[in-house]
Amino acid sequence: MKHENQFAADIPPLDPNDPFPDTWPGAKPREEQERDERRDRLSSLKIPHRAALRLEPLESNFLEDDCAKAHIIKGIFAWGETSAWIAPPGGLKSALLASAAISIALNQPWFGRRAPGNPVGVVYFALERADLVKRRLIAHRRKMGLPESHPIPIVVQSGMLDMMNPATVPMVVEAVERAEKYFSQLPECHCAGLLIFDTFAKMIAAGGGDENSAKDQGRVFANLQRIKDALGNPHIALIGHTGKDEARGARGSNALYGDVDVLVTIGGDTIKTATVTKANDIPDGPLFSFASEIIEFGTDEDGDPRTVNIVSDEDISSQSERKSAEPKLSTNQRVMYRLLSDAGPTGLTMEAWNDLAKENGIATKQRHYEARMALKDKGLVREYAGVWRVNG
Repeated sequence: MKHENQFAADIPPLDPNDPFPDTWPGAKPREEQERDERRDRLSSLKIPHRAALRLEPLESNFLEDDCAKAHIIKGIFAWGETSAWIAPPGGLKSALLASAAISIALNQPWFGRRAPGNPVGVVYFALERADLVKRRLIAHRRKMGLPESHPIPIVVQSGMLDMMNPATVPMVVEAVERAEKYFSQLPECHCAGLLIFDTFAKMIAAGGGDENSAKDQGRVFANLQRIKDALGNPHIALIGHTGKDEARGARGSNALYGDVDVLVTIGGDTIKTATVTKANDIPDGPLFSFASEIIEFGTDEDGDPRTVNIVSDEDISSQSERKSAEPKLSTNQRVMYRLLSDAGPTGLTMEAWNDLAKENGIATKQRHYEARMALKDKGLVREYAGVWRVNG
């Protein structure tokens, strides 16, 4: 207790003979003492005591490490998120996710997007057509020339799952944990980072639910979140269907749009295009275009070739195809488009784009604006977070 006329005294120097030097008042600078006390105080809020809720103080940089986003495939599959991949029947949605599974498990880029630093295990829950899923994965391995003895951290679970029932959660968690024991025996792979559920409709139907019901969809997403919480936040990828009118998006209740972090729609005839139609923090627009190819591996009992349709691993949005699909452009529009295209994936700010346009003979800001808006209206460019980029 401080009394009147009592003044703070300087802390005496540390006695070299003190048996407990760490407890000396001047052992740490005052700033370090205050920092440590504050860290202890904030950390105590985050300790999950029994029947208590976890609190996250938003101070300084204590929360930054927790909320930083880490990707499995950069810009597409992030840890802890949920994506949905929808297409009409025969739209190659399952084939596309089989391709993603192979790339992630082998630590390879996927359609030009960077892969993780180490292989990440994949668990594919094939609620329908499990035999087709397995044939596609085998076809990818054979196309790559990998022997059957080459370990790939992918496992397939066959059979129905009632994801409306909370009792299914521990079953899925236990299955993934068993898969991780297998993954841990493989080089550099220690965890399951991607869980694929094929299809979303079957997850609801198995429990007698209705995919048109927001309530039934909500039950499924609550159980998926419980799975992520129990397993350290892997990415969950859902495969689903578009409705009769493909332009209106996913079949069933539109609650799906609010519950996923990324929604990708796959459309097209011979050439398919994967397009982001909803995302939390990446821009909407085309991701890549792709085609399928037939892979043969052996013959059946009648001597006929065994084949399967898989996704080609190359982005086929070639320059010639783009050119044929591009609308007619004015001279200024062509110049502006070329300048932005030359900037590559990093894009340009509006100011930098205007400066380059001025250097190339487009003198006024009004002309810059008109050309920029025309390119945007034609679907050739997009703006996100103040940066302009070409589509595709």
